[in-house]
Amino acid sequence: MTTDRIPGREVAARHGWWTANRFLVLRRVAQFGFLAIFLTGPLFGVWIAKGTLASSKTFDVLPLTDPFVLVQSLAARHLPETAVFTGAAIVLIAYLILGGRTYCSWVCPINPVTDLAAYLRRRLGLGKGSTMRPTTRMWVLGLVVILSAITGTVAWEIINPITALWRAVVFGLGVSLIGTVAIFLFDLLVVRHGWCGHVCPVGAFYGLLGRATLLRVSASGRERCDDCLECFNVCPEMHVIAPALRGEKTGTGPVITSGDCTVCGRCIDVCAERCFVLTHRFDERIDPAPATKQEPAGAA
Repeated sequence: MTTDRIPGREVAARHGWWTANRFLVLRRVAQFGFLAIFLTGPLFGVWIAKGTLASSKTFDVLPLTDPFVLVQSLAARHLPETAVFTGAAIVLIAYLILGGRTYCSWVCPINPVTDLAAYLRRRLGLGKGSTMRPTTRMWVLGLVVILSAITGTVAWEIINPITALWRAVVFGLGVSLIGTVAIFLFDLLVVRHGWCGHVCPVGAFYGLLGRATLLRVSASGRERCDDCLECFNVCPEMHVIAPALRGEKTGTGPVITSGDCTVCGRCIDVCAERCFVLTHRFDERIDPAPATKQEPAGAA
C-alpha cells in the first residue's frame, strides 16, 4: 500500500483529524476506562469493581458475568449461584442491544494489541499472510464447551489470554503477558486479524449474539462509494462490508447484519465519502448520492 492510500489520510485532510479517528479514540477511552475501574482498588484502595471481565462485582452490589463463562459452568455441571445468573442476564441484555461483538472492539484488552499488529502489517506491507477457515473459531468454541463438560471445569478460563492480560495489568503478574505477546506475533507474522477473526472462542460466542443485536453500522451512503477500499483495509472482519456496501446490485439493504461485525466504527472513520453511519438494524434508509453537476449549455 502506498503512503497516499494510508487509511484515514484522505478523510483527515478533507474533514479533520477527529472525524478520521473519533471511533478509534472513543474505543481506546472505553477500553482503558474499564481497566481504570478495576485499578482503583489495587492503586488507591477504592474498590469500584472487583474481579475480572469474566466475573466481577461493582460496588459489592452489581454482579456481572460473562455469559460464555456461565455456559461453560453449566456444561461442567456446576450450578452457579443466583448472582451469576443475574450477572450473565445483565451482560446478555446489554450486548443484545449494543452488539455482541462490541465486547471485542470496545471492552476486550487484547483488541489494542491486535489492532497494533494489523497497523504494523499495513505499514510494513506484509499482506494477508496465511489463511484460515472462518469457521475455525466456531470449532474452538465447541471444543471449549466439550472440554468443560469432560473436565468439569470452566475450561477456557484456565488459559484465557484476556483474563491473563487483565491480571498482568491489574495485579502485576508479568508472566501472564506471554499469551498476549504470542497473539501479537501471530497476528503480525502469520495471519492478519488471526486471533480475533479466526481463533478466539469468546469472539465466536459474542458473534452468535451479534446476529440479533440492535446497534448496527449501515452503508446508507453507498451510492457515493468510490471503491477506495479503505474500509476493507481497516475492518477486522472485512467480509461483513461487501453485502451492505454493494448490495444495490443484489437488492440487499445497507445495514451490516452479520454477527461478525464488531461495530468498531473504523469504516465510518476512514471513509472520505461518508458512506457509513452508526444506526440500528431496522434503519434501511439510503442517503442518495449528490446530483451530478450539469455542464453549462453550449459547453464543448
